[in-house]
Amino acid sequence: MAEHTWTIPEVAVAVDLAVLTVRAGALQIMLVERGIEPYRGMLALPGGFLADAGEDIDAAAARELTEETGLRPEGLHLEQLRTYGTPGRDPRRRVVTVCYLAFVPDLPSPTAGGDADAAVWLPVDKALRKRTLLAFDHKAIVADAVERARAKLEYTTLATAFCAPEFTVTDLRQVYEIVWGEELDPRNFHRKVTGVEGFLIPTGEQTTRQGGRPAALYRRGPATLLHPAILRSARPK
Repeated sequence: MAEHTWTIPEVAVAVDLAVLTVRAGALQIMLVERGIEPYRGMLALPGGFLADAGEDIDAAAARELTEETGLRPEGLHLEQLRTYGTPGRDPRRRVVTVCYLAFVPDLPSPTAGGDADAAVWLPVDKALRKRTLLAFDHKAIVADAVERARAKLEYTTLATAFCAPEFTVTDLRQVYEIVWGEELDPRNFHRKVTGVEGFLIPTGEQTTRQGGRPAALYRRGPATLLHPAILRSARPK
């Protein structure tokens, strides 16, 4: 019986970052303008290859986040979205990338670095338009990231990651409305979110906004899951 000789294929490992925020009344994603080939000058997700064979993937994601956008990973919600490895997704060689998803409050414009010439926030609706070109398979990754965010708002307390440290129920409702793209009944929403134990913690303070009644301020509580879930009406088929 002939012996089989197995060859371990040479595959490069990379990390990409889908960083989402609620900004200027829209769900936006951070993109960078590529400063190197391939796809030089095109918009892409920030990311890059592991620095060396000994670098941890989580550490690589944190490093790329800081190098290409100027953001620090401390205090950010950062989770793995999924792994992408379709042959041909990178014209240079076989590349498998682990994409990380981050949810952040509204932040100033990011600062580009590394091999990125510029870093910008772009509304996800614009990023996903047919005529918008993104490098590699990044448009598909953006679509996956947006759907993950929309789904997680249904059954987790993740919406508070888009809010400032102290926020009103109206602020939180606006996050849901922007991410889901639908209007919610204010009274029903208030009843649901304040009825979930550990979701919101009252600060004992109120807003002092002009032109409106003072509203109670809250901060994020220890709960991570919503029971019962808050379901959107426009769910994907």
